[in-house]
Amino acid sequence: MNTLALILQAAPAGNAGGMGNFSGIIMIVLLFVVFYFFMIRPQSKRQKEIKNFRASMKVGDKVITSGGIYGRIKEINDDSVLLEIDENVRVRVDKNSVFATASDTQSPK
Repeated sequence: MNTLALILQAAPAGNAGGMGNFSGIIMIVLLFVVFYFFMIRPQSKRQKEIKNFRASMKVGDKVITSGGIYGRIKEINDDSVLLEIDENVRVRVDKNSVFATASDTQSPK
């Protein structure tokens, strides 16, 4: 027998009472509440932290890009950042690709 057949046989025939009609709706609502607190809320909180970090970047900060490039900010424009990754080696990257300060993570060996 499959699982659906077992569930249908176990369900009482007839009216299960006033609360039985709403139990499916309550379970769906509870499922959405759990998804909100465990998935949606932490993700939106993290996005807010990243947005605040990007707004607070200043010249001289050591940062890491999404591609793993460590560098020091030399110039900040509206949509790009000029990073100095070594002496006289500068790279312009999109501002959205900068995720963390180098002090927040371990430096490479």
